[in-house]
Parts: sequence; C-alpha cells; structure tokens
Amino acid sequence: MTRLAQFDDQELSIEDRQRLAPLLPAIRQAPDTLSAWHSLTHSTSTTRLSCQGYRCLWDAIFSDWDETTGGPRPMWSPSEVALERANITSWLRDLHLRDVASLHAWSVENRAEFWRRAIDQIGVAYRSPPSEILDDRAGPAAARWLPDARLNIVESCFLADDRDPAIVYSRPDGELHRVTYQELRQQVARFAHGLQQANFKPGEAIAVLLPMTAESVAIYLGIIAAGCTVVSIADSFAPPQIAERLKIARARAIFTYDYFLRSDKQIDLYQRVVDCHAPRAIVLPSLREGEPAVTLRNRDITWNDFLSDNDHFSVHVAAAEEPINILFSSGTTGDPKAIPWNHTTPIKCAVDGLLHHDLHHRDVVAWPTNLGWMMGPWLIFASLMNRATMALFEDAPTGQPFGRFVQDAGVTMLGVVPTLVSAWQATGCMEDFDWSAIRVFSSTGEASNPEGMFYLSSLAGFRPIIEYCGGTEIGGGYMTSTVVQPNAPATFSTAAMGLDITILDEQGQQADEGELFLVPPSIGLSKTLLNRDHDATYHDGVPADSEGRRLRRHGDHFRKLPGGYFVAGGRVDDTMNLGGIKVSSAEIEKALNQLPGILESAAVTSPIEASDFSHRGPEQLTVFFVRDQPQSGDERTLDVAAGEPDLLIAMNRHLKEQLNPLFKVQRLVEIDEMPRTASNKVMRRKLRDSLRQQDSD
Repeated sequence: MTRLAQFDDQELSIEDRQRLAPLLPAIRQAPDTLSAWHSLTHSTSTTRLSCQGYRCLWDAIFSDWDETTGGPRPMWSPSEVALERANITSWLRDLHLRDVASLHAWSVENRAEFWRRAIDQIGVAYRSPPSEILDDRAGPAAARWLPDARLNIVESCFLADDRDPAIVYSRPDGELHRVTYQELRQQVARFAHGLQQANFKPGEAIAVLLPMTAESVAIYLGIIAAGCTVVSIADSFAPPQIAERLKIARARAIFTYDYFLRSDKQIDLYQRVVDCHAPRAIVLPSLREGEPAVTLRNRDITWNDFLSDNDHFSVHVAAAEEPINILFSSGTTGDPKAIPWNHTTPIKCAVDGLLHHDLHHRDVVAWPTNLGWMMGPWLIFASLMNRATMALFEDAPTGQPFGRFVQDAGVTMLGVVPTLVSAWQATGCMEDFDWSAIRVFSSTGEASNPEGMFYLSSLAGFRPIIEYCGGTEIGGGYMTSTVVQPNAPATFSTAAMGLDITILDEQGQQADEGELFLVPPSIGLSKTLLNRDHDATYHDGVPADSEGRRLRRHGDHFRKLPGGYFVAGGRVDDTMNLGGIKVSSAEIEKALNQLPGILESAAVTSPIEASDFSHRGPEQLTVFFVRDQPQSGDERTLDVAAGEPDLLIAMNRHLKEQLNPLFKVQRLVEIDEMPRTASNKVMRRKLRDSLRQQDSD
C-alpha cells in the first residue's frame, strides 16, 4: 500500500507523532483511501493533532488520489450516525430517493410540492392558509408564492417551547447571558407596542443602524410584527452611505446605539446619525441601563422613553408579499440596489438552514454579522424558525474572547467569512479552545481558499464546511453543500434545494465553466427593486437555456469539477467582495474620483492566493488611476513599501469617511490612460490581466 508508506518522512512534530501512534494501526489497515482518512477524522479517541499534523497526513493518505476522475480530495465524509441524523436523510427516505442529486432534481421538477413539504416541516404559522403554494400562470419570473395567505412571519419565529433559549450572548466581559423564547417574545411585544404608541403606521419604513445584539433582534422582529418595514443599514457605513439608504427607503425613523465597543475601540453610531441628518432617532444606551451617554437632538428620544410596558404579543396580519425588510446590495451603477424582502423570504432562510446547514431543535447557531447584511436577518429566521438558539458575541470575532464564547456557549453551527479565518490562522488564536460541540461550519460572503477551510475544519477535529453562495435578492443560497456528501475544502456539492441553476459560456451555451444563471421560480427570489427596473436588472439580455427556460442573471463565475463538485470564481460583472461585503467598482471609483489630482480611477480585485492547493481566496483591492496631469514614462506601482504612501493613505482615509472603513486599497497602479472598449467602457479584464502579469514577473 502506497498510503502512508513514507510516513516516517512526513514533517510531523514530536507531539503529533506521539498523538498519532495509537491511531496508526487503524489507518494502515483501512481498505481504501477514504476509509483511512475517515478512521482518523472520526476516531473516538480524544487525540487531536495540530493543523499541520492533519495536513501532512492528508497529503500522505491522498498522495495517489486522482482529482481528474475522483474530484477534489475530501477532508470529511459523513459517519453512519451523521447520515442517520441528517434532515436530508429523512427527505430521501420519505420520497424513496437515492441521493442528493435525485433530491435536488425532484425539488425543481416539483417546486410547489417541495416548498409545501418544507413549509410543513418548519411550521409556518398562517392566520389564513394560501389557496395554493405556487401560482406561476404569468410565468416563472412573476411567480406568486402563497397567494391569498394571511400571516405575519414573526409568529413563525415563536413556535419553540417558551422555556427554550432563543438567544445566548456575551458582552466584552465574557459573561454568558440567555434569553428564552418567552422573554424574547415579550421584548418584541413591548417594542411593537412602542411603535404603535409613537404613531408609526403599518407599511412605514423604519431604519436600524445597530450591531448584532439581543436588543437588535427584538427591534428587528418588533418592526415586522407591527407591520412596518425594516430598513437595514450596516453599522460600518459612513454618514453619506447611511443618508443615501435612508433617502432611498424613505425611512421615518432610525434606531441606533449611542456607541458600541469593538476591539476596545469606541464606534460612535449616534454621531453618524446626526452627521447624516437622519430623521427621528430612538437611541439605546450602550451600557444597557440608564440614559444614552450623548446629548440628543430635540426630535430624538431615548430607548427607555420609547419602550412600552405592554408585553402582550400581537402582530399585524398581512398578505404574503407585503414587504418586511429593505436590504441593499451593490450594483454596477454606483447606487445600491434596494431589495425588498416579504413574508415569504424568511422561509427560504429557514429551509436552507434546515436542509443545507442541518439545523435541529436547540442547535446553537453563531455567525458574526449584523442587520445591515442579509446574513443578519438570515441568522434570525434560520435559527428561530428551526427552533434553535442564536449565539451573539458583542465584540469583534477576531481574537480569543470569541473562541472562548464559541466554546462556552456550546455552538453547534458556526458561520464565517473566509477573511476572518485567515486572521485566525495568522495568529493561531483559536487553537486552544474545545470546539468539539461544533457539528457544522459554513462559509459565505467571498470565495474561500482550500487551505483556510482545511485549517478551519481542523479547529473542531474536522467537521464539514457548508460553502454557501447566494445573495440578498435570493434570500439565501443557490449553491451550497450538505452534511450527507463528502466535503472537499472550498467547494460546493449541489445547487440549493428548490432552486435550479445552469452555467453558460461566453457563447451562451451550457458548459462546465462560465457565468452561472438561476432558473426561477423559487421562494426567496426578489420580484421588485425600489430604485431601478427589476426585469431589466435580472433578465434583459439573458439568453434562454437549451430547454427554452427563461433565466435570471446573478453575475457569478463557476466551474464544475469532476465528482459533481463546483468552485466559485468571483464576479463576472463589476461587483466585488471586500471582506465579505459586496460593493460595486463604480461606488469605489465615484468616491476616489473626488480626490484632488485624480482624473480617473478604476477599481479591480484579484484573489489572495494561498500557498499551494488554492483555487481562489478572498479578494484584495487594486486601484488604477490617471492623474490630472499624467506623468510620462512607464506605469508604476505605488504602495507603502515603495516609499510613496501619501496617495494610498489619502484614498483609504477617503473610503473610510465616504463608504466603509472595511474597504482598503492594497495597491495603486498609475497609468497614462484607461484601456477602453469601442463603446468607451473601461476594460477591467485587461487591467486584471496586467496585474497577473506583474505578479508572475
């Protein structure tokens, strides 16, 4: 057997060799490669190797693995116990289907029946049931879900036992606090009654500029319970971006904290509200008690003055397609797309949680995020509608306090952004904690790199990582993984249940690599935009597929691998992911072009490659620019290392003030003129190619 024949030559530490010794007989006696790795990662022994130790063994065990036929090397495969427990397994058994591929095919061939079964399983609470699940008589793009139903989706968040924990959270002091479903429902009721007493009416838009706290969850659900519409604004945005979103949504009020602490740094949220001339603000005290630590404008009120004493839970009942939340996603025009979610969208969140993240009653779900991005609302609905517990850490998730929280809270499903994993790996800050309670990881927001995902999985003694790619306008994911299939780092194993996809090449033909398009209908897919033409945005110029189906544009590049896996290749349009935040190149350029001395700029991204077996990773931002008075000579790269930091510093300061402090230019390239097409469009692909050429040289 070639497997582990060269074990003595592996670069293992003395400690890893000692830990591995009792496991070696089972590994050597395994009948095949997969069984050998499975015997190591599913060992009942408490032995735990270092990530480097696991990596060396993985390379040795799979040394003769042929990825051209077998697909990428798996780092995890389900045990019999995991298979039996999985939610998807019960679906396969009930429908007499053999595997995930057949279940996905059934789910898109029988969409109404799929969603009916899913809704029954999670238990959507209707006041009046729908006349049918799906009405697609006007075509898939105009499909109506749950016609004639009357409901408020917040009621479906409180079907768990009153005594079960709905939220477990930790403040920077490290102490754990728990909120039961009954306590959360009472808080939601007090907030909703506070809105009514303040004369807010159903249908009015109310903004939130909040970190993810227990109070934020109650505010979010309370706005919806009262029949109003949440306007989600990320707590990292600068005043101009906050003002733009308030204007688009026509928000009547905004909820915020006086300030909050992140990594011992004070973030003055209320001051941002003042600076953007926001409408009436309701201000929570960061210390949770007493009055806010700021002087309020005359029209603003404190949280204590706003909150009602009435904790009787009641909701505004509405049609299924009434809006509940306005979220923003970047387009290519420089203006954010305002995307309404309605009462059906949370069903998509919950079903993705049920089938792809394998959420169960009383699971503990952590995903560092906030209400300004879709994963904040996703976390609320996926957790509560599956009768699980949200785990909220009220500080930056970059250091040991977060690792301790994950351990002490008993987190069973942990979601990440790949950039966060890179930070953990660089410092080793999470390696001393017991994360054995984790059953599933998930990764979204940007393309993962395999090395980082392998490292993440090893932190919990190897658990599957659900790669999860979707969008705000989808209400969840369209490409994902499952816990009943072998899991390979940074790869997807299936399209999401109930939603079909197809990949087209540049000639519009179905292919194994190219732009991925959605095949509607599905619960979760948007049908309107507040500030642009929805049909033009998602359907104009999109070809039909080989079956004549009308496709929907999303804008991601995908490649199909052997073995039924897929890998993401980034955006095909001018939208980029920076640290898990989607932003258009036009937004970046619009801000930078305001700087003196800049005639024109072009923002592009390139992946931060891992050291060896990477497909693609998080993206770094490069800005090409033309001066007002172009310099003669060759193009030159300007960065801090080259001794010319002033412009780079000025750009990053401007992005922090005008857009988001999380957006950072990594590299500047001065050029004499922008490469353009005949129609005068900047050829960003050519700019990216020049970067690759520079890096290879």
